[in-house]
Amino acid sequence: MTRLIVDIREKRLAGRPVLGGLAFSLDEGEVTAVVGPSGCGKSTLLRLVAGLDREVTGTVRWSGEGARPVPNLGVVFQQPRLLPWRTVRQNLALAGADPAEGERLLERLGLAAQADVWASQLSLGMARRLALARALAVDAQALLLDEPFASLDEGNQRLARAVLAEQLLRRPVPTLLITHDLAEAVALAHRVLVLSPGPARLLFDQAVPPGVRTDPALAAATVAALRDLAR
Repeated sequence: MTRLIVDIREKRLAGRPVLGGLAFSLDEGEVTAVVGPSGCGKSTLLRLVAGLDREVTGTVRWSGEGARPVPNLGVVFQQPRLLPWRTVRQNLALAGADPAEGERLLERLGLAAQADVWASQLSLGMARRLALARALAVDAQALLLDEPFASLDEGNQRLARAVLAEQLLRRPVPTLLITHDLAEAVALAHRVLVLSPGPARLLFDQAVPPGVRTDPALAAATVAALRDLAR
């Protein structure tokens, strides 16, 4: 079982505090959404959790049976971070994606026809969908998703959300979803953490009621309640 423990007292960048007073845990199979205003430090938090930045006052630690300092992660960054001189299919293969799963996800995300196209020739929306496919197709012990539906039109946002929801049912792993959209957080997560403007601190940690995904009225009421709390 893979588990994340975060207890950040302070994180500074260039001498400026960007995070502080932020503590939570993320358990096996749990989807936790982190919501906050632009520039509050959400992406900095993801970099700490991913092990890309270790300079912090406090604790950011993965635990579990046979756990390494950082487990095998599926990550979507704010930018797609593809290899432009490789094809769509090669970008998946070089990330260690399971070939059959990669092909299935390309089909589901509407990218099968672009499998042999250079990544440099993709539109931004296609590149974002490929980045999501890459994160989901690897044998990840946890997922870190930073605004995974940004730059997608409404139809492709719905498609990508549905694919992510399906994947989390098929392979429930600890998932940290960074977003600015409360409706998106409520639709996908078990818990919502709302951060203050930077330097970010945790304003509140709210469980999402069971049944939200099948009850639009309950979902709308939950989003409204969270917005009231965040004011």
